[in-house]
Amino acid sequence: AFLNGELEEEIYMDQPDGYVLEGQEGMVCKLLKSLYGRKQAPKQWHEKFDTTLTSAGFVVNEADKCVYYRYGGGEGVILCL
Repeated sequence: AFLNGELEEEIYMDQPDGYVLEGQEGMVCKLLKSLYGRKQAPKQWHEKFDTTLTSAGFVVNEADKCVYYRYGGGEGVILCL
């Protein structure tokens, strides 16, 4: 669920085991997308999800930020994460 989340800041990581280039052991990798297991991944995923839902007309419940709702035409949708 957290693969390929959009990043708003620059994040660098050590070269993964098995991918360290000989003679360039001190080099780091710049992440272009968030990775599962990185501490920023859930935050990035939720921000992208929130942007997508609010652009589709959903409203965030103030009591629980993981609940979204949309009403219209006599019908409603409640979405809980």
